[in-house]
Amino acid sequence: MSHTIAFIGLGNMGLPMARNLLAAGHAVRGFDLVAAALEQLAAAGGQIAASVADAVAGADVVITMLPASKHVEQCYLPAGGILDTAAPGTLLVDCSTIAPDSARRVAEQAAERGFDMIDAPVSGGTAGARDGKLTFMVGGDAAALERARPLLEIMGRAVFHAGGHGAGQAVKVCNNMLLGIQMIGTCEAIRLGIANGLDPKVVSEVMRQSSGHNWVLDVYNPCPGVMEGVPASRDYGGGFGVDLMLKDLGLAEQSALASQASTPMGALARNLFDLHSKNGAGGLDFSSIFRMLGRQDPS
Repeated sequence: MSHTIAFIGLGNMGLPMARNLLAAGHAVRGFDLVAAALEQLAAAGGQIAASVADAVAGADVVITMLPASKHVEQCYLPAGGILDTAAPGTLLVDCSTIAPDSARRVAEQAAERGFDMIDAPVSGGTAGARDGKLTFMVGGDAAALERARPLLEIMGRAVFHAGGHGAGQAVKVCNNMLLGIQMIGTCEAIRLGIANGLDPKVVSEVMRQSSGHNWVLDVYNPCPGVMEGVPASRDYGGGFGVDLMLKDLGLAEQSALASQASTPMGALARNLFDLHSKNGAGGLDFSSIFRMLGRQDPS
């Protein structure tokens, strides 16, 4: 079944996700504040919308991929927003990573107006978005998830139902806290190997085949010259920004405080990424923390 999809937020993740929907035969009308993103969508066969309301008009599915809670609430809740302009029966899918409380607040208002809505944050990075291999962590009603599943399976390789509204965001917070910790630990280990005169490619492969094995070593090596096609190989451009990781680690810390969970490593990771951001690296990929942990990159 072909859908008319409004896609709001065409950044490093949203644009390749929208392209995959286009390639599968769906009509996609997109909106973003960055003109270059709209031009790239048009080049892939999508339609350009002049506003959120213009994108939503006539759509039977709305997908949002936005930076933070405030952007999602501003997009959905005010007069002229998605809940005010979407046609009755439109399926709403928010793939942003936001606070669970914010996701529940938006979903409650969507339900009051008769919309099916799920929170469906993703994992897999820009390569996963490009290749249609994302993991979706879904919060919301099972029936709404089943409506969305055919589209999610175009954009991803795995779809997990975490629970009710906000549960997708809660599990995403756990995942990204671990990712931030793993990235810092992997950078430290490679830096230690370099300081001892070792080839970072050898160190990385040994750890990848041993008990230090993790996702960062598999697909996102932070050391320049070790792995092709990752942000470290292009001066840390693109990818998942330091400030976005900092935002997610802040959400984890808020969740830990609210639930009285103990997350000392998560708190330390947040502080280190905060320092890295304050040193001017906020717009770089989060793997660039490799730079902060050493005097210079290996030649």
